[in-house]
Amino acid sequence: DRFLKKITDTLWVLKEKRIGVLGLAFKQNTDDVRKSPAIELCQRLLKEGATLRVHDPKAMDKAKAFLPGVTYVEDMNSVAEGCDALVIATEWDEFKQLDLERARHALSHPIMFDGRNLFDAVEMEKAGWIYKSIGR
Repeated sequence: DRFLKKITDTLWVLKEKRIGVLGLAFKQNTDDVRKSPAIELCQRLLKEGATLRVHDPKAMDKAKAFLPGVTYVEDMNSVAEGCDALVIATEWDEFKQLDLERARHALSHPIMFDGRNLFDAVEMEKAGWIYKSIGR
């Protein structure tokens, strides 16, 4: 609830916003999406009228049953293309290797919601991001 509120407070209206989401699995290194907070977050974003581009290293096939109508992207570095914001919803080690410069330029606004605190807030802001993490 708090994470969704942080997204809504920043973007104001979710209707017709395009949001890139990294991570769908319940936890890293699995394709399990049962009771996944990331899936629940995506469903709530969709309910609010957002359009989603999503990527997960292992869970995309299983997520399709829970998230019809979203765009599944094979390359994590392409998720941000044409989006208004980027969300990190599951902690995967490979997400730490995200091409941040490419993502920042691909977004209409350089906004990242990091639900897993993968990046350093001070460094992200120095690099030009509007960086919102959880629990910090």
